[in-house]
This record gives sequence, C-alpha cells and structure tokens, in this order.
Amino acid sequence: MELAEAKEKIVEALTKKAKSKSKFYFNDLSKILELKPREAKKLVTKLIETEVLEYWSSGSTTMYGLSGKGKQAGAEHED
Repeated sequence: MELAEAKEKIVEALTKKAKSKSKFYFNDLSKILELKPREAKKLVTKLIETEVLEYWSSGSTTMYGLSGKGKQAGAEHED
C-alpha cells in the first residue's frame, strides 16, 4: 500500500469518528488499513513523521490521533 493511499484511508476514517472519539489504538489503525500489524506500523510511523498523525501516551497506553485534533490538543501546546 502506498503512503498516499494509507493517508487517505486513515484521515477519512478518523474524521468520520472524530465526533465520538479523538484517539485510537494501533489495532484500530491496522484494521482501517486492512494490513497486518508489521506492515501497518511502517505506514503509521511515516504518517507520524509527516505530521498527519500524532502519537499520544499516558505512560501505560499508547494511542494515535489526527494532528491538532482532540480534547487535549489545545492543552498540550500551552507553555
């Protein structure tokens, strides 16, 4: 799968779900991409590097969301 195709699928799916949820588990992204975890991880990493997605961790849980979206987006950028 090409990066552009992966970006389109992820952005479309997460935008549709944005009203109820802003952060997603890796398994959710893997299902959206319809790829095995190892293949999905490579694309998700590239989407983070290009700032399409952002990585979020509570220390025990790792989640992903669209950059700049979500309840904590404003609070995380405060000085």
